[in-house]
Amino acid sequence: MTGKRQAMMLNDNPERCAQVYGMGRWERLAEVTQLLPGCVSGDELASRSGELVEVEAVFSTWGVPKLGAADLEHLPALKILFYAAGSVRSFAPFLLERDIRVVSSWAANAVPVAEFALAQVLLSTKGYWRNERDFVGPEERRIAFRGVGNFGETVGIIGAGMVGRALIELLKPFQLNVIVYDPFLPDEVATAMGVEKVSLANLFERSYVVSNHLPNLEGLRGLLNGELFERLRVDATFINTGRGAQLVEADLVRVLQQRPDLTALLDVSFPEPPVEGDPLYGLPNVRLSSHIAGSLGDEVVRMADYAIDEFQRWEKGEPLLWEVTPELLEKMA
Repeated sequence: MTGKRQAMMLNDNPERCAQVYGMGRWERLAEVTQLLPGCVSGDELASRSGELVEVEAVFSTWGVPKLGAADLEHLPALKILFYAAGSVRSFAPFLLERDIRVVSSWAANAVPVAEFALAQVLLSTKGYWRNERDFVGPEERRIAFRGVGNFGETVGIIGAGMVGRALIELLKPFQLNVIVYDPFLPDEVATAMGVEKVSLANLFERSYVVSNHLPNLEGLRGLLNGELFERLRVDATFINTGRGAQLVEADLVRVLQQRPDLTALLDVSFPEPPVEGDPLYGLPNVRLSSHIAGSLGDEVVRMADYAIDEFQRWEKGEPLLWEVTPELLEKMA
């Protein structure tokens, strides 16, 4: 007996598992657990059930199979699932109802999104996007647009969830005024974070840069509409790394066509990607990126670190930092 907890990797995409648990993380997991060989798919649970009787912890990432009652019969000792990715809505409710704990690395996925948004915010206050559009020859150098700069300007954050809070923290070294719209954010927490809570309309009116970080919830579809976009300040920039369906695209397109002073930086859209012929492809004051703000490349390994660290807290009986409870699940994307 090793004294280590039995664990397994469960995923229908072994290549994705190898990527997320790469750079030595799979080996680290094998050091701290009694890890079953390989990556077990959902279809293999029955055929490998003899090996799974004592498995207490499951590790996974994107591609985790949605477990049902028949699957759990092959995992009678399962106590907890560590998900090295973000949203758990598709599979967590069933597990939570059966007192199987779920841990998500959604906080790790928030880090690169916040870093991506920070870069865009700082370039936006400098007026980079319009400057780059204007500077097409030597004569334009003198007249190319310049922004207000990164001193004393107002940045509006829509949504103070994990990404929004990470961005607020990253903005602290800069002398910028940060205002926030989030109806779930308690006033005392906003004060402690050093931000001002405002209405959505007020945020659009005051901010030189608006950055959307709302969670992917059905009730937030179409929240950001033409009435708000029309309130944007002269030369303002709108950044969306949240979800495309949260804004009314036709309204945004109309306002951008009417106001060439505005810039939209869109990492997400609805549908995704925009269909061929979508006006977003052709508008000079729109910059599209192909949903690259979240974890990609080597960044995905950070999510495995969060999962393994949580496992070590769990086996020691320590409080978990990133456990998904039924109450939290209602607010999560």
